[in-house]
Amino acid sequence: MERDNMMHGARSALNANPEIRAWAEDYLKQRTREANTSMTDEEFEKYWRYHKPEIVHAGAAEAVLAYKQRK
Repeated sequence: MERDNMMHGARSALNANPEIRAWAEDYLKQRTREANTSMTDEEFEKYWRYHKPEIVHAGAAEAVLAYKQRK
């Protein structure tokens, strides 16, 4: 239940603040790219385009926490 509350709060932050959303999406994209080094840049961009919503949803809490700790 707490995980759901954290995710909901993080998703709300991403929806309310375009700066945080852009930073979080870039953070998650970089992490996803590091995990998929065997893909060409073209393959990865196609993969990211189709999987971005689920990746951002699943990683919202982690990305917002990383955003707050970046300074």
